[in-house]
Amino acid sequence: MAKGTKKTSDGSSTIALNKKAGHDYFIEQRLETGLVLEGWEVKSLRAGRVQLKESYVKILHAEAFLIGAHISALATASTHISPDPTRSRKLLLKRSELNRLIGLTERAGYTLIPTAMYWKRGRAKLEIGLAKGKKQHDKRATERDRDWQREKERIFKTG
Repeated sequence: MAKGTKKTSDGSSTIALNKKAGHDYFIEQRLETGLVLEGWEVKSLRAGRVQLKESYVKILHAEAFLIGAHISALATASTHISPDPTRSRKLLLKRSELNRLIGLTERAGYTLIPTAMYWKRGRAKLEIGLAKGKKQHDKRATERDRDWQREKERIFKTG
C-alpha cells in the first residue's frame, strides 16, 4: 500500500450479536470489555465462528468471566492442541467498574449478559449489558409494541 492510504472496514467489525438478550432482558446499561483469548480463538473469531446465545458473565473471586460462549475451532488453526470451545474466558475490566458491577449484581438483583462481540482497533471487544430479567407478560408487551410500530409505519407509507 502507498503511504497515507488506510484500509477501512465498512461496518464489518461486528463478530457476533446476542439478539435473544433484548428479548429476555431489560438492558439498562452497556459496558465494553476486553477478552483474554488464545491464538486459535482469534483465528476462529476472524472466521466468524462464535455464538453468544447461551452465554453469560459471572464474577468469581473479584474477576469477571465469560461462560458458555461457543467458539468453534478451525481445523487448520489448531492442529497441535486440543481446543475447548466453551471454556471460561476472562474479561478485562477496570477495578472501579468491576467493584460497581459486583455491588449491582449481588445487591440489586441485576445480571450480566453479553450483547455483542466486535473488533476495535484490531482487538476483540465484548459488549456486556447490565440487565434485569423480563417476565412473560413483559415479553408479550414488547412484541405487541413492536408489531404496532411496524403496522404504523406501513399505514403512513401507504398514505
